[in-house]
Amino acid sequence: MNQSDEAVNGACHCGTVQFRVKLSDGLNTARRCTCSYCRMRGAVAVSAQVGGLEITSGEEALTLYQFNTKAAKHYFCSVCGIYTHHQRRSNPQQYGINAACLEGVSPFDFDEVIVNDGVNHPADDKSPNRPSYVGILKYIRCE
Repeated sequence: MNQSDEAVNGACHCGTVQFRVKLSDGLNTARRCTCSYCRMRGAVAVSAQVGGLEITSGEEALTLYQFNTKAAKHYFCSVCGIYTHHQRRSNPQQYGINAACLEGVSPFDFDEVIVNDGVNHPADDKSPNRPSYVGILKYIRCE
């Protein structure tokens, strides 16, 4: 499946929240973040434009969580607690979609995932030359 060209189905763990999403660049946008919330959540997120996400069932079960500046909007299923997506602080026109919620995708499918510097968020930093990422998380398979 070429996930950059077609919509992908997704759901939370219990299946209460279900959605279809057109990813911005397939799985190529996979990222993690070092902010206090993402660090504890540990999810790999891929990108979609705000208009590219359609909640097909269970929208009433979504719960919103915001912290600090309250600019980012983190959504999770109120039944099973799984984070499904968030509207980004760095780009409010984008969603970060939990890759593990996508049909046929596991966070262990990614050999490398860029780690964004959410502790020193680009919106808070006045230094134009600072990179937005702090490293790459590598998944090494045991043979």
